[in-house]
Amino acid sequence: MMIEQLTKEKFNEALLKAKTICLLGHISPDGDCIGSVLGAYNYIKNLPGGSEKTVQPYLEEINKKFYFLKGSNIISSARDGIKYDLAVVLDCADIGRIGKLGSYLEDAERSLLIDHHITNPGFCDMALVRGDASSASEVLYTLMDEQYVDKAVAECIYTGIVHDTGVFRHNTTHRSTMEIAGKCMDYGIDFGSIIEDSFFAMNFDQKVMLGYILNNMKSRFDGKLVYGWTDMAKRKELGAEKMDMEGMIDNMRSTTGALAAVYMYETLDGRVKASLRSNSDIIDVSVIAQKYGGGGHKRAAGCFVSKDFEKNIEEIAAEFGKQLKAAI
Repeated sequence: MMIEQLTKEKFNEALLKAKTICLLGHISPDGDCIGSVLGAYNYIKNLPGGSEKTVQPYLEEINKKFYFLKGSNIISSARDGIKYDLAVVLDCADIGRIGKLGSYLEDAERSLLIDHHITNPGFCDMALVRGDASSASEVLYTLMDEQYVDKAVAECIYTGIVHDTGVFRHNTTHRSTMEIAGKCMDYGIDFGSIIEDSFFAMNFDQKVMLGYILNNMKSRFDGKLVYGWTDMAKRKELGAEKMDMEGMIDNMRSTTGALAAVYMYETLDGRVKASLRSNSDIIDVSVIAQKYGGGGHKRAAGCFVSKDFEKNIEEIAAEFGKQLKAAI
């Protein structure tokens, strides 16, 4: 399949031409996924004739902390057989990451891909994948005509950037990232609340869960690798079976002396998700994630693994050790 390079001109031309558009993100949507999908939704509605278009964002259930974003109330997870003129896929490292909602992409007449994962092999009719960008939200903004960007769009883009840069801490944060964030701030968004309420804030139960994770995490390679896991039995015991587990890995990652952190947890559907973070350029966690069919970036990646936690960590530690040895 020949994939055409998506440009700003082609992006806006496709949006203006389509009468019905569906917006798709990845399973277990995070801040960047939600921000880019809703950023695209609000932008399309601002385009000439946008109010007359059928535009539907499809995602799995999102965390309530993102309800402040305009359009969050119309997100659907239904598979109703509707066929759209155009499907826009955002923040998906590969086609499988869309999950069950991928049928909308299959049935759409045309498709666009906007992403920033270096592991993305490319799919859709036209694609823009920038592995150097901080987030899909940043890539999306570069395709937008700024005259149709408003406060609602800016809130979405800023939220996506904040979440995928760890509040501008990750090495994918560049001058261009900060410039776009600054432009979003110029629209009068409450940037402080976005950071505090959607990224850092945890309720009491989440703090208790975090305490358990930190109290039970382990290390290898003289503390250079820290890791931990939680199965569903323990999550239920702690009343955390439906809890948002995002943010836990970043608390582990900030351990002094750690080059990488790994956290595995069983999800409600019985799968085990592994979140991986690196603090150093000598450890590329995206390589580890790819071995399990996942993907991401050099310093932040994710995948699904088996329920054999001990076996998983042995395999991950082996790859970590290989990269560590190669760097010495």
